[in-house]
Amino acid sequence: MQPLGPRVQVRRAIPLEEFQILLEFEDGTKKEVDLEPFLRGPIFEPIRQNIAMFRDIRIEGGTIAWANGADIDPDVLYYDLKPAWMEETEPA
Repeated sequence: MQPLGPRVQVRRAIPLEEFQILLEFEDGTKKEVDLEPFLRGPIFEPIRQNIAMFRDIRIEGGTIAWANGADIDPDVLYYDLKPAWMEETEPA
């Protein structure tokens, strides 16, 4: 695994269509990201099932989060890393 660059934080998140969001990071970088692959597991299921809940996205501690406590590491979003569930299912 290659080392990542500097730690980043999300400054702004704007919901777009379906599970797409526009992210702005503290360094000014903007990215449109499809969060659908990241919304796996028990804490994310309510968000996947309720688009209004998904759109109630907020910034907490420099990353995106939801009222139910779900969040996604900003490094994963910034550096285009695979969702954790994909890493766990790939053969060693």
